[in-house]
Amino acid sequence: MAGIFRAALVQMRSSDNVADNIRDASAMIREAAGKGAHYIQTPENTCLMAPDGGAKLSLTFPQDTDPALPAFRKLAEELGVWLHIGSLAIKVSETHVANRSFLMSPKGEIVARYDKVHLFDVDLPNGEVYRESATVAPGANLVTAELPWGKLGLSICYDLRFPQLYRVFGQSGCSFIAIPAAFTETTGQAHWHVLQRARAIENGAFVFAAAQGGTHANGRQTYGHSLIIGPWGEILAEAGKDPGVIVADIDPGATVAARGRVPSLRHDRAFA
Repeated sequence: MAGIFRAALVQMRSSDNVADNIRDASAMIREAAGKGAHYIQTPENTCLMAPDGGAKLSLTFPQDTDPALPAFRKLAEELGVWLHIGSLAIKVSETHVANRSFLMSPKGEIVARYDKVHLFDVDLPNGEVYRESATVAPGANLVTAELPWGKLGLSICYDLRFPQLYRVFGQSGCSFIAIPAAFTETTGQAHWHVLQRARAIENGAFVFAAAQGGTHANGRQTYGHSLIIGPWGEILAEAGKDPGVIVADIDPGATVAARGRVPSLRHDRAFA
């Protein structure tokens, strides 16, 4: 396990203009690299917050022609950083996209990709209705990747509410968990901090959760408050509501210490 490194999270307020979002994300990724970050993560829906499902489908591309990927791969190589794009909408059929995250190496190579497994189909008490499954095809596989400092587990937003997913990450030796998100304002106020800290504490792992924040062009309100959380549940860095960059220095040895103090990963039992 390598030594201390610096992680950065890019908080955005993405619109329905893909080119503008690529430009804004790239500027903040550069800012993060300028602050000495070795690992940089952007939020869910980095390049598109569409007003409706039809617009989402009309503004997306298959992976091999998506305009954001070449730009971000080139940027990762130029800056020499591990760049984790929280998610892009990648067209997989005429009626559906994948909500797909990408991890890029300092050579600009895509070393891991993850399609969001749990889709947000919810009727909220305030009248908000979300049907992610109407235009998003669910993923079927959990994904981990090797960073120079340890193993990273990839997830996206609504996955946060399924602790069994993160237990697999903990049991498989992940020191870091990525949970990029576009959490709603309503659910974020109630649950964002406690769930993110719980996932860190339960598994003795660092959590990196870049978020969308504010009122978007489509009228949707997201909670913001991007978080870097230590394996003891302590908040190491937190954003507010506006776009920006947060950083924290990460000591992978803290996962070993936390798991030694509370060795619950060794005490799991199977139930029928």
